[in-house]
Amino acid sequence: ARYHKIIMLTDADVDGAHIRTLLLTLLFRHMRGLIEAGFVYIAVPPLYRVKIGKKVHYFADDAELNAYKAKTGKEVRPTRFKGLGEMNANELWETAMDPAVRRLVQVTVADLQSADGLFSTLMGDEVNASDVRFLDI
Repeated sequence: ARYHKIIMLTDADVDGAHIRTLLLTLLFRHMRGLIEAGFVYIAVPPLYRVKIGKKVHYFADDAELNAYKAKTGKEVRPTRFKGLGEMNANELWETAMDPAVRRLVQVTVADLQSADGLFSTLMGDEVNASDVRFLDI
């Protein structure tokens, strides 16, 4: 809390989303004041890299990549990052750590009761994965 900013940086895929959920649950259950004070942020690393000539573009998700394809009309061959550990130090700095360009989402809770219910459902004992068809789309 001394620095007024806690930034969670996890992989851009479904595994990273699961880790984020666990971290958010910990903070919500045991350090809620950090969230209420506006100190908690989620970094948005890229899932895709597209290189056209010498120019490199990064995209956080399928929607951004598809919007780029539609806008430019170019046939592109994206590289999908499997995780942050797959990036070299320069890529990680340029996309997720450089304060001038990184994308952060501030964690806020508008309805504490709904958030509490959601975390109870996500972390509860009654897990029903039989309806899950696509985890990583």
